[in-house]
Amino acid sequence: MGDTPGNLGSEPTLDEQIAAYQREFQDLDPQVEKIVSALSRLNRRMNVAYGRQTSALGISNAEWEVLKALVLSGVPYQLGPSDLAKRLGLTPAAMTHRIDRMVAEGLVTRERDESNRVRVIVELTTDGREKWLEAMRLASVFEEELLQDLAPEERVVLDEVLTRLLRRVEHAQPDAGGRLTDLG
Repeated sequence: MGDTPGNLGSEPTLDEQIAAYQREFQDLDPQVEKIVSALSRLNRRMNVAYGRQTSALGISNAEWEVLKALVLSGVPYQLGPSDLAKRLGLTPAAMTHRIDRMVAEGLVTRERDESNRVRVIVELTTDGREKWLEAMRLASVFEEELLQDLAPEERVVLDEVLTRLLRRVEHAQPDAGGRLTDLG
């Protein structure tokens, strides 16, 4: 159908969305749906903002994920391709393609393990670590702006509530940490 004046092609407000849902599904708890919808919209908008930041740095979100996994592994920032693939929910072929690109861009190196010539090691380069650090700097500014209207005690409560929700979902869906590979 056509767009209504004042809402030309834009996403409906949360209240409009909930009203439409209630019209179609009377058993809906509007408070629960509003919270979940707000979290979903916030997540989507945050991902867009992070994507713009990584793009401005000349890396993709996919490359950022690899850099992050290597940093999280700790010094010396090395993992095998299969470990990276598992952590990122990728197939080995997809991981190889991603690593190839990142090696060409100088973000990581890929070398044979001297102690086990069958094993390959992917290691973060100085340039890769610098890209990760710059992305973190940009993200921290964005995140601080995002939370600027919350008082310190509100941040504590939000942290506790979201952490509880995350634990519940992680407990109920322990295999859903990354990609939706099991749904295809």
